[in-house]
Amino acid sequence: MGYAAQAVYPLPQLATHDWNSFINDTALGAALFFGWSCLFVSLIFSFELHDRGRRLAAAREEALSAQMRALRYQVNPHFLFNTLNSIAGLIEEGSATRAERMVLSLSTFLRTTLSLDPMHDVSLADELALQEEYLEIERERFSDRMAFSIDMPEDVRSALVPSLILQPLIENAIKHGVGATVGKVEIALRARREADRLHLTVENDMPMDDDGKKPAGMGVGLRNVAERVHARFQGDGSFSSGPVAPGRYRASIDLPWRLA
Repeated sequence: MGYAAQAVYPLPQLATHDWNSFINDTALGAALFFGWSCLFVSLIFSFELHDRGRRLAAAREEALSAQMRALRYQVNPHFLFNTLNSIAGLIEEGSATRAERMVLSLSTFLRTTLSLDPMHDVSLADELALQEEYLEIERERFSDRMAFSIDMPEDVRSALVPSLILQPLIENAIKHGVGATVGKVEIALRARREADRLHLTVENDMPMDDDGKKPAGMGVGLRNVAERVHARFQGDGSFSSGPVAPGRYRASIDLPWRLA
């Protein structure tokens, strides 16, 4: 029995240039896919980093704000305690009018300070206006023994400073200068600009111990100012304090020059 011959059909052959074109198109497509994939991953990573950085910055700002509020609010209780004692003393002396003036000044000062944002800077002129309220209170206590002077050019008054940054310095000068001395005490506030820096100093007469050291208990207000300057400006601000001559004390703040 014989077998019929079967037809054989050859597979179609691609021309060489068709293969090269196919390979090139495939490689190009793979390269484009890989490139777009890398770009997509990079964008996702960039967005994630940006979002993470934004959250971190917000957390740091909130932490700094909380720290600044805590430091700022350390000022009021100590000051309030001293002022209320003075008011009580005036009432005991029968000086009802002076006590009433001090209560009104205290009310204005506290209302203003409590409304201030600890992260919000103010012009030096506004800071001085606020300190006038505080000085009005202290003048009721030491009007006959305190001389307060301000030395600063007019253009410096528009410089920005942290709110209430001068109050602890002036309070220390009064407490450890006027309050610890029988005679009259001079307190001098000076401000000047040097290049891109603002220099503030509060200097006062003050009795010194035999060893020339400052009296005990004087560090709370000054430490508060130092911590505020560091927290607010990091390495771009500084604070120093100490005797500059026998019976003379100076506290100095160095800040970057900024305008309101």
